[in-house]
Amino acid sequence: MFKKFLPQETDFFGMFEKAALNVNKSAILLVDMMEDLSIAEIKAKEIYEAEQEGDMITHEVMRKLNKTFLTPVDREDIHALVNALDDVLDLIWASADRAMLFKLDTPMPEAIEMSKTLHETTEFITKAIGALKEKKYSYIQEYCIEINRLENRGDRIFREALVKLFDNIKDPIMVIKWKEVYEHLEEASDTCEDVADILEGIVLKHA
Repeated sequence: MFKKFLPQETDFFGMFEKAALNVNKSAILLVDMMEDLSIAEIKAKEIYEAEQEGDMITHEVMRKLNKTFLTPVDREDIHALVNALDDVLDLIWASADRAMLFKLDTPMPEAIEMSKTLHETTEFITKAIGALKEKKYSYIQEYCIEINRLENRGDRIFREALVKLFDNIKDPIMVIKWKEVYEHLEEASDTCEDVADILEGIVLKHA
């Protein structure tokens, strides 16, 4: 009978994993979309559905956080981590949404490369959060180094993409459209680095 009065343990790590896998799935869909813009509307719809799922996960984490007295890591870190993951997903959706709304129909090699780099980054985020659940802190640090390296690669591709865009595309409207897509992709990459920073902060506190 006494067990009924004990607080139920909340699996925050499981929810983090669910959120990270959802982000990773969206990044895969984005690569598919950027490689073949003829399916942009289909892929954008799938990414939007994942974005809605991400919002639900975030709200569930916040709801559980408000009801949980003892948490496995600091409350502010839980809040920051789930929100950063949601921000990455929002930016993936923004990239896909713009490409669809702007009716872009000719794939850009740089957009494909940025999307693939972003996908690779989300793979390491997923691994790092899995390691957090298992308390394998040294692995988290290694994964975070890879995330930072990929963010630097994303920055380089972004700069090169802008140069080629302004040099090679004569239609100013098309330049504006692709520039906005590139900026969302680059911001998504930057936000992945924010996720890594939060994870490294957790490691410093608990290792």
